[in-house]
Amino acid sequence: MKKFTTNLVSWLDERFDLTPVRNLLQHKKVPAHKYSFWYYLGGVTLFLFFIQLVTGILLLLYYRPGEDSAYESVRFIVTEVKFGWLIRNVHSWSANLLVFFAFLHMFSVFFSKSYKKPRELTWVTGFIILVFSLAFGFSGYLLPWNELAFFATKVGTDIVGILPVVGEKLKVILRGGEDVTGATLSRFFGIHVAILPAIFTFFLVLHLLFIQRQGMHEPEHFNNLPEEKKKYISFFPDFALRDALLWLIVFDILIFLALYFPWELGNKADPFSAAPEGIRPEWYFMFMFQTLKFLPAHIVFIDGELFGVLVFGIAGLVWMLIPFIKIKERPNWKIQPITFIGIVVVVFIVLMTILGYLL
Repeated sequence: MKKFTTNLVSWLDERFDLTPVRNLLQHKKVPAHKYSFWYYLGGVTLFLFFIQLVTGILLLLYYRPGEDSAYESVRFIVTEVKFGWLIRNVHSWSANLLVFFAFLHMFSVFFSKSYKKPRELTWVTGFIILVFSLAFGFSGYLLPWNELAFFATKVGTDIVGILPVVGEKLKVILRGGEDVTGATLSRFFGIHVAILPAIFTFFLVLHLLFIQRQGMHEPEHFNNLPEEKKKYISFFPDFALRDALLWLIVFDILIFLALYFPWELGNKADPFSAAPEGIRPEWYFMFMFQTLKFLPAHIVFIDGELFGVLVFGIAGLVWMLIPFIKIKERPNWKIQPITFIGIVVVVFIVLMTILGYLL
């Protein structure tokens, strides 16, 4: 095996000159300090995306989009296809874990101030990747064409429709008409398996190129150390092997969740039935959903729901542009203003999510 690998590398080297790759593997270093653990979250998110890709392709072999076929094809996958139930559960749980680790990665970057110059565009592309991860979740939720997904999609697209000027047009484009129908399912299927993967992959490649070009961020306390006290580990094999070990742990957790907490298929969607009680979005939309529920019907002269959607949109834009916003640091403050803002955001998201499930 070793001889075969050596011959293969030599064969490729003669044709493509692997010197840059060899130099990268030999010389790339990763800072070693007490916060080094946070470096691994991006890799875990990438690993979960690959699991999404593989399990999604396997599900596509049997899934048939359509008002009269989607639910039946998912039921066939779960009940008839060998290990189909496991592939579906892994796909569903890995989607949720991907969003969870993407949020963790984003906040770890924020609190370590890794978004600062020269990594502004790395932050922007990372935030865009998170947004498209949420879009994956929203579009994929409808594909089983079950009761909960149908009415949750109806509520979600109704919220899009309240946007001024373009809201109604966007809602019709998403739904493929005025109501949630089989046309909506076809639209969401196309968005989920073609449009979003293409855009997501583009920004993911950009994000990885930026990281590769600029290297790992070195926190302020590490930069202040004398050169002789700074410690580094080689990216390959040391960091890569540790990354792989964490991937294995996450994969074990994923399989455990898929085996012991399977995703129920529920009842087939019926557009003419009443919406079941307790319709809720996925957990990563819960903080927004619960906030909109708390808002009064009207705020001054603006519809309360519209006000909430606009605030979330503006807040998201500001968050994406945070590297370009100058916030003066206070030398005598234990918690800097920018750190305090981040803490408030985290507390707000966690609190609203918990309230969304309790109330």
